[in-house]
This record gives sequence, C-alpha cells and structure tokens, in this order.
Amino acid sequence: MAARMKMSSLLTRNLNILIRQVQYRDLDGIERLAQDSFAAKTQKGAEFAMRQMQWLRRWYGLLKFLSWFPNPLKYIFFGYVAEQGRMLLGMIQVSPFNRTRSTWRVDRVMLDRTADKQGIGSQLLRYCFESILEARTWILEVNVNDTEALALFRHNGFQRLAEMTYWEIQPQLLAELAQAQPDLPNLLPVSNADAQLLYQLDTASMPPLVRQVFDRQTQDFKTSLFGALIDAAKQWMTKTEVVSGYVFEPQRKAAIGYFQISLDRKGEEAHIATLTVHPAYTWLYPELLTQLARIAQDFPQQPLQLVSADYQPEGEEYLEQIGATRVEHTLIMSRSVWHKVRESKFVSLEGIQLPEVLQGLQPARKPIPGGMLWVPPRQQTPVDRSIQPNPSKETINFSCKNSHLETSCQSESADAQKQE
Repeated sequence: MAARMKMSSLLTRNLNILIRQVQYRDLDGIERLAQDSFAAKTQKGAEFAMRQMQWLRRWYGLLKFLSWFPNPLKYIFFGYVAEQGRMLLGMIQVSPFNRTRSTWRVDRVMLDRTADKQGIGSQLLRYCFESILEARTWILEVNVNDTEALALFRHNGFQRLAEMTYWEIQPQLLAELAQAQPDLPNLLPVSNADAQLLYQLDTASMPPLVRQVFDRQTQDFKTSLFGALIDAAKQWMTKTEVVSGYVFEPQRKAAIGYFQISLDRKGEEAHIATLTVHPAYTWLYPELLTQLARIAQDFPQQPLQLVSADYQPEGEEYLEQIGATRVEHTLIMSRSVWHKVRESKFVSLEGIQLPEVLQGLQPARKPIPGGMLWVPPRQQTPVDRSIQPNPSKETINFSCKNSHLETSCQSESADAQKQE
C-alpha cells in the first residue's frame, strides 16, 4: 500500500503543467485560489474577492461571448490557469493598459499555497510574455509588504517604476472642506473635444520614464459611443454616478488640473476620486479637493478614497496636512520588451573572430573594369542651317574616348601621315 502511494505521488509530480485560457469549469478552483490568496492578508480583501467571484459567475457567459470579437470589453476578464492533472495550481489575469495595447497590465496572480509559487508564477508570467506579442511593456502594482510577490516579479525582470499611496478622507473632514468656496473660475466639463488638452496635462504631470511606459495617446482620453453606453449601463447597475471636470488656463490655452469622482448612491461603498495637477500649478490641490468635497455632500456620507504618486510630492504633503489617512502603500513595477528579446533570441559573440568578419566584407568576385568618362563632354555649338557646307571640303573628326577604340584610332592616324 505504501509503495502504491509512493508511486502515485511520483506520477503526479512528473506530470507536466498545462497552461491554458480560463474556462467555466475553472471557476470553483479560481474561487479557492482567491480565498487562499486574500484570506492571509485582510478580511476586507477576502470580501472583495468573494464579491468579484459572484460577479464573474453571473456574467461569465456574456464576457466569453464578448471576447470573440473586437470591442471595448473584450479583455475585461482575460487570463490563464496553470493545471497539473485536474488541479489548478495558479491563475493570472491580464488586460491592456492603453488603447494601442502596447502596454499590458498584470491585474493579479493567484497561486496555490501548497505549490511552488516561484516556479508556477514564473511559468504563468512567461507564458503571457510569449503569447501576447503586441505587448512591448508590462506593468503591475503590488503591495510593498508582500515580499513573496515582490520576489516573484523581480525574478522575472520587473523593476521599480513609481510608488503609490492610497488615502482615505473621512466624512467629517469632507464636511469641513466643503465649507470653503473653491477658487476655480475656469472649471469646465469634460468631453471628447478636450482629449488633446487632457493628454498634454497627463504628459506634463509625470516623469519621462513613467510617460514612456504608460504610452498614452490622445485617443486614450476619448470615449466612443459604445463605451459611453457601457459606462451608462454600468453606472445604472452599480448605482454609481461619475462626475469629471478640468481647469482651463486661457493664457496658455492648456488644462492645468483634472478630477474625476465616482460616487456611490447606495451608501455602501466609499467614493473614489482621481486627481491630476500640472506641476507648475500645485496651488490647485486645495481648490480641487474642496470641489470634490462639495460634490460628495449631495450623496450619502462615505469616505473619499484617492491615490497619489511619489513624483507628485506636493499632493501627498497636502493630504497629510489636512489629516487624510494612509490606507495602502504600493509599488508600480514595469518590465521592458528588451527582456523578452534577450530571452527569446540570445546571440553569443564569443566565437566570432575578426578575420571571419573581414572575410565576409570581401567581394564575391573580382570587379571587371569598364569604360568611364573622366573628361566632361563638350558643348556643341548650334549649327546654322541656312548655310550649306561644301561636301568636298567637309571633314569629320572622331574622338576616341573609349579604351577599346584607342589602338584603332592610333593606327588610322599613322596611315594618314604616311600618305602625306
């Protein structure tokens, strides 16, 4: 009996790990992985994972149908699972980060606690790198205290890009901020006509390296008709309302500040806001936060959550000054396409010798000399056709310019001298 159990364990260990796309029969295993991944962190994270799994079970058929043809919701749930036998060992979910799909985002990686996390996680990541060829850059966001995830991502070529801090402003503090009157004379609503202004603001608000990795274009700030309908349906189903606006500078004809806030009308979830300010107009932080607080007063009292980056220190200083609470500290990491090129096509230069390189530069055969004209041709004078020359006194001179006619020309001139 012991020998049989040992033989079965060896067989399961030797089975190859199969990586494939997510199917409906994998939902039970994915739910188990989600509980194992989030339960060890916080109770709030476990509750969020359970709600997300319920949503996925309800809409999986529609999401699978939308993944068959191009549309804005094609990659709303796109991922792969690692399977050994009939057991799921891990799952990865990815999605395009920008409209051109040059940058992709690793949304989450869930691994079984009993499996080799470094090995299974690396296989899932590298399978995505090799399968999604249009991705030139990969990014992800991970908690700074998650040492296992940091080790996994660093092992697969991800490097630090920026640090993000998540803040939460309590309803009492929002009520105090709403008592002031914001000084925003040129506050305008957002439309597709303002996409170029918002793109310029987004470009100016981040360092060059982050800008290159994100690779956002003007079309990323536009909303198509289908996308607007999807957003309206999503807001109706989730009982939320989205309000956005930007501050216009008439002298420079540029946008200097932008905000977007998602408000929960049910009073169950926190309000979520996004804030972008031009580095030369940091005085807009108090004004825009006051505007957000005034908007939130018309909805159920809930905390306001927003995020700040380490390359915007003025915003973090103001949030800390007014008494906002730090909720989470994360790290954005990126992986360039050069890692993929180096891994897939490795070329060694150790065996290349200098004579072999020079021999490759030599011509395949000896060049054949040909006639070349080094003397510029004479300009022919126009002939006056009104005067008819005498045929008896006409002389014709042949110029011998080619090398193969030179001998015959010399012999003809010698014969002419003997006759004289």
